[in-house]
Amino acid sequence: MRRERSGLGPDWHVGGELAARYAAGTAAESDAWSLEKHIEACGACAAAVSSAVRAGPETGPLLAGIRAAVLERAVQEPRESVGSRAYAGDPEAHESAASPAYADTGTAARTGADTGIGTSTRTGTGPGASTTTSTGAGTTGVPPRLSRAARVVWAAGPALRGAWLVALVVVALGAVALSYGAGLGASVRPLLLVTAPVLPLAGVALSYGLHADPLYEIATSTPSGGLRLLLTRAAAVLAVSVPALTLAGAVLPVAAGGPGAAAWLLPGLALTIAALALGSFVGGRRGAAAVGAAWLAFVVAPATAGGPAGAALMAGASPYFAGPAVQSGWAAGAVVCALLLAARRRSFDHLETP
Repeated sequence: MRRERSGLGPDWHVGGELAARYAAGTAAESDAWSLEKHIEACGACAAAVSSAVRAGPETGPLLAGIRAAVLERAVQEPRESVGSRAYAGDPEAHESAASPAYADTGTAARTGADTGIGTSTRTGTGPGASTTTSTGAGTTGVPPRLSRAARVVWAAGPALRGAWLVALVVVALGAVALSYGAGLGASVRPLLLVTAPVLPLAGVALSYGLHADPLYEIATSTPSGGLRLLLTRAAAVLAVSVPALTLAGAVLPVAAGGPGAAAWLLPGLALTIAALALGSFVGGRRGAAAVGAAWLAFVVAPATAGGPAGAALMAGASPYFAGPAVQSGWAAGAVVCALLLAARRRSFDHLETP
């Protein structure tokens, strides 16, 4: 039985209506995700979806033209190469043209054209024999475990693979070094407190968007792109920055009457979600820059007005972090920004403007 809804167990397959909606681009995101995951292991459904896409009035002729051009090129290139060598008087070229291996080239190309699958297997004989399997996606030779790990690293985003991670480590270790190595003591904790909320903000800005991800256009065009991928990468940034900065704050000497080491968590979360929500209007980088500038103007500047270190800095920073009322305000702001982000989720399905 072919069912149209996802999550109904192993008997679920792609029906004609769902395939047609997917080909037309009108399928719901959850249905599209389920379909793409299912056809990775179901050849019959993959063929049905492929037929629906090829039957489309817009995609069909385009795909047919591209496929014909690729197959024609694949057949002509070896013939042109051997023909040129034969014309130049190379005797080996005549042998190559008449060899079974050369004949297999055209046969393989024609077989791919007939089946539309593009899968071939070549097995060598004798010493050092090997078997190579190629599919339409190419021959990778990557073990499944490494392939899954590569997907996880890619999903984590550019921030965790670039300078932001180095900067995060430098700030966390630098705070500890300044406190114990340079003799600054308890004056470092308030400085880390006003700096910590901005670091995840920078990581999110560097994780997704036109100016951050070289595969941005490709990722946005997939069902797993857009807000879903952005939230995945934002969660990866928070999963690294929250433990690192909180642990660094916890090992620093405690200032009398100051907020705890985790007091920055709700402000940092509110700033991150606010940047995402604002990014739905102006782009991720501009949104993060605007929120960071507001934090600098309305929190950091007043907090450091009495002095850049010591009790004066702690006294200036405490009103923005200490107390249930302040933390509740940050939590409420995070909820409001999250609701705005949910209402604007469709804006992430479109490309950012430069």
